[in-house]
Amino acid sequence: MWRSNEPGLRLWLGRGLLLALAAFAALQAWYLGWIVYWKWNNPAHTAFMQQAQQRLDRRHPAMRLQNQWVPYGHISSNLKRAVVAAEDARFLSHEGVDWEAVEKAYERNLKGGRHIHGGSTISQQLAKNLFLSSRRSYLRKAQELLITWMVEAFWSKRRILEVYLNIVEWGDGVFGAQAAARHYFGVDAGSLSADEAATMAAMLPAPRLFDRHRDAPFLVQRTDSILRELPDAQIP
Repeated sequence: MWRSNEPGLRLWLGRGLLLALAAFAALQAWYLGWIVYWKWNNPAHTAFMQQAQQRLDRRHPAMRLQNQWVPYGHISSNLKRAVVAAEDARFLSHEGVDWEAVEKAYERNLKGGRHIHGGSTISQQLAKNLFLSSRRSYLRKAQELLITWMVEAFWSKRRILEVYLNIVEWGDGVFGAQAAARHYFGVDAGSLSADEAATMAAMLPAPRLFDRHRDAPFLVQRTDSILRELPDAQIP
């Protein structure tokens, strides 16, 4: 009985595998299409923005996200350097993944006994913010890597940093450098001082938390550390 069903089972499994591969290829093509489009056009919405709006809708239905696009040249060099210093010191030299940072993060997590450090680059964080969620899983991480390599293949480092600074979450419902600069300091993104830029960069690991606790000791310490590293940060 089993042998008589084997050809049909193999055919069913083969078709299922082909359908799964076709669906996977279609999804990657969808991601790639947006990446190519956004090489010249600015993203109006991202996956993280949609998730943030859903959170706001549950708590404050009338509230809308704060976000305003500003070109790369209108963003303070202090902020560009501060974010690179804080998030991805080898931003200009890697091709999407900083394997040295990943190894160091793994060693620190192993010593600490839990996942604290991720070692993600700006390009990886951009991929996640644009398309994915903050939930951690091996499948999501694999997809993040694929999107990261697409972004690195089609965008310049300047474009990657420009989009990242304009779409990254910087507080509760606050996205992008311009909205964050207005929200925290009442100035435009192009006018941020070194101290203000370092403070904003220090907030990025947990922006909603630090939006509520702006005098947290960690934030003060991290800001000072970024200020020391800021002059050496290389930007496109």
